[in-house]
Amino acid sequence: MTAKKTITAEEFDRKFDDGEDVSEYLDWSSARRPGQELQRVTFELPAWTLMRLDKEARRLGVTRQALTKIWIAERLENV
Repeated sequence: MTAKKTITAEEFDRKFDDGEDVSEYLDWSSARRPGQELQRVTFELPAWTLMRLDKEARRLGVTRQALTKIWIAERLENV
C-alpha cells in the first residue's frame, strides 16, 4: 500500500502529537523493524524432546515453532 496523501512534516508531527491516526500518510510496504529481521536456525534435538515439545504446543494451541520462539524469548528476557 502506498501513502495516499502528502502533508508537511510539521502537519504530520502535529497530528501525531495530538493523537490523530496518521497511518494514511505512511507507506507501510517498506517498513522494517530494526533488529527484528528473521534468520533461519537449524538444530537437532532428541526425539523425546520433540515429542514433549509437540505435546505442550498442542496443549497451548500453538505450533512447535511458536512455542520454541516464545520460550527462548522468555528465557532471554531473564538473562
